[in-house]
Amino acid sequence: MLLVKAFHIIAVICWFAGLFYLPRLYVYHVQALNEGDSKGSERFKTMERKLYRGIMTPSAIIALALGTWMLVDRWDSSFAQATWMHIKLTLIILLFGYHHLCGVYQRKFSLDNNTKSEKFFRFFNELPVFILVAVIILVTLKQPF
Repeated sequence: MLLVKAFHIIAVICWFAGLFYLPRLYVYHVQALNEGDSKGSERFKTMERKLYRGIMTPSAIIALALGTWMLVDRWDSSFAQATWMHIKLTLIILLFGYHHLCGVYQRKFSLDNNTKSEKFFRFFNELPVFILVAVIILVTLKQPF
């Protein structure tokens, strides 16, 4: 089970690397569009697509599968009633929603339909940090804040 946990952590790290970087690419993509840099925009489209489809989504799926495996393996009545676990699972659901939104924005950029500003993406870029901090505290302390 420790090997499963190790690969789960690796997948989570890869996923978060993408969650942190993709919205930053969106910031730079908006800047390129504002400067009329069509070559740069096309380059960002390629980078965004490859990051979302080639790294983020497979990492998220692997993290979810291995996390579910560990959850099922350790499930008992006390674990099922642990408040920290319910909070963590809620945060994970929110994180998948964030991941989905990243995909929505990636598709909008690929179709040249983005309507969001650079400032929006700078703010959007910070959201997964709060979820990461909360999840790590919950898992480490095994209790709510």
